[in-house]
Amino acid sequence: MRSAVVLLLFVVLFASCDEQTEHTAPAIHERDSVSMMTTYGVNTLISDSGVMKYRIITERWDVNTIKNPSRWEFVKGIFLEQFDKKFHVEGYIQADTAWYYDQKKLWHLRGRVRVRNTDGLVYTSEELFWDGIRHELYSNVFSRVVTPERTMEGSYFRSDERMTHYMVSNSKGSFRMEDMTGESEQKEEPADTTQPVAPPRQPAMRHAASPKPVVTP
Repeated sequence: MRSAVVLLLFVVLFASCDEQTEHTAPAIHERDSVSMMTTYGVNTLISDSGVMKYRIITERWDVNTIKNPSRWEFVKGIFLEQFDKKFHVEGYIQADTAWYYDQKKLWHLRGRVRVRNTDGLVYTSEELFWDGIRHELYSNVFSRVVTPERTMEGSYFRSDERMTHYMVSNSKGSFRMEDMTGESEQKEEPADTTQPVAPPRQPAMRHAASPKPVVTP
């Protein structure tokens, strides 16, 4: 009897040990989210085909080549100047956050985006894309364009890189007449109809006849 009880206890313990499973989580690999390079306090020049084209100023620059697609991240904001071949400033772009997809040559700018060119054009929006392959900028959100001559607002914007040729759809704003017709608006001054005023005519005065002298004999 005693041996039977011991055997039963042995079977129960063996079964309970066999049913236990170890709860473990898979290893965490953050290689897809860890930047390959992180730089703080950046003020550097970027060349394109051996020519200095841009200056980047930012508090933090992360380069991640493992994410698909690979990208540069500017989570602390960015200020970017663009130069011509003679190293003259053509304009600047600034935004609160930016991503640059290096394989696509595509910039994605978000939050208080502001662009200015040498002609005095100022563009503001909350989002802007810059396609380096097609050499154009575009946005699908509310945009505002201010030039010395006009102001336009709309929900769609497209332009060349220098912002010399652009269009705004679903727009509203203020325009000058020559912007719509190509002719300057001239106001005709009314003709001078003033005639010289003759001096008032003095009324004729009648004088009493002088009395004839009385001759006394």
